[in-house]
Amino acid sequence: MTNISLLTARKGLRLGLFVQPVGQHVSGWRLTEQLGSPTDIDWLITLAKKAEAGRFDLFFVGDALATSMYRLPSTMARLEPLTMLSALAVHTRRIGLAATASTTFSDPFTMARSFSSLDHISRGRAAWNVVTSFSADVAKNFSRDDMPNHAQRYARAREFLEVAFKLWEGWQEGAVQPDKRSGQYFVDEKIQPVNHVGEHFQVQGPLNITRSPQGRPVIIEAGSSSDGQKLAAETAEVVFTAAASLEEAQAFYQSQKSQVEAAGRNPDHVVIMPGVMPIIGRTREQAKALWKELNALVDIDNGLKQLSLRFGMDMSAFPLDGPVPEVPLGEGNQSRVKLMTDLAKRENLTLRELAAVAAGSRGHRVIVGTAEDIADDFQLWLEQGGADGFNIMPAIMPEQLDLFIELVVPELQRRGLFPEAYEHATLRENLGLPVV
Repeated sequence: MTNISLLTARKGLRLGLFVQPVGQHVSGWRLTEQLGSPTDIDWLITLAKKAEAGRFDLFFVGDALATSMYRLPSTMARLEPLTMLSALAVHTRRIGLAATASTTFSDPFTMARSFSSLDHISRGRAAWNVVTSFSADVAKNFSRDDMPNHAQRYARAREFLEVAFKLWEGWQEGAVQPDKRSGQYFVDEKIQPVNHVGEHFQVQGPLNITRSPQGRPVIIEAGSSSDGQKLAAETAEVVFTAAASLEEAQAFYQSQKSQVEAAGRNPDHVVIMPGVMPIIGRTREQAKALWKELNALVDIDNGLKQLSLRFGMDMSAFPLDGPVPEVPLGEGNQSRVKLMTDLAKRENLTLRELAAVAAGSRGHRVIVGTAEDIADDFQLWLEQGGADGFNIMPAIMPEQLDLFIELVVPELQRRGLFPEAYEHATLRENLGLPVV
């Protein structure tokens, strides 16, 4: 295989903003002096404009189809992502707009039309974070008692994407050619039906919206299980992941890129972006003090609830200051369970300590330090084949986002790792992906 790390270093860093309007750290909203609301569109517009001014490639919005047992402001109430991003699209010009949407309880025609609409509204900046739902609470909101198993969910997701791609491809370039003299608006042979009949879906098509500026939205996926990596190798263009160490990140990076190549695709056309929570201070002492203050406010009971939901077992039944018990991989969120249990083994964490990590950083890596410390870390991961970029998770909004833009972005630009301006109009072009 081509030397991936050298190619990556030449391409430069990609940055996404993983948006939680009240901060990614569970305690972050308690320390901000400008507390926003997850359902205040003016607040979200403000955050999107900040991210665009900071030259982020992506403004990424997560989602869930059930309220959370954690009773956190960011998980109990949120705007529907496609609706929200359509509003943000008219207040921004260059930043990519990515929404999470599940294939488990939707249909390909509706989803393809919705994302194509966002791509039109944003003039080519839409991205779809494709997920499969895993919570039983979600199933109960869609007239089911339980969730389909892991293999069934991924089989449905694979066919779901196959149909969506066919629908997007059904409108060819040049299908719209208004001719006032002949009275013909469309070129009929450039608009093709789908006529898909499969195990999960039967869709005639064509889609009732024209080809979008990017051809189709950028596809993002986040599964690190074997099924998730296989689906990403075949269909994803951006892969979100979580890695606790450079060695772990390098192993995932090489595995995913190798599978992309084996699937007959160009590994350079799949951008891998681990999530990271930078705790930024103007000095290391300030950063460490902030991290300590955030963790002092963590509710351990909340952390145990989060672990229990992810692990599929009641973690409160085990001693808090004892070791993390063995957890079998079930039908739920397999990749995150493995990440957290591996972290506990590697760092010799007690159950209490892992619960604090789960509640605080949502299982992602934390970097505590100055802008130079964070830039050093990013440069190392980029040059050593651990990442193509990072999904940034500011602990406190907007203060930690503001510091990242004020201090970290200029340091990355000074090192030649990050562009100073958007070079293109569409998300695909800015990410270095081919137009399809």
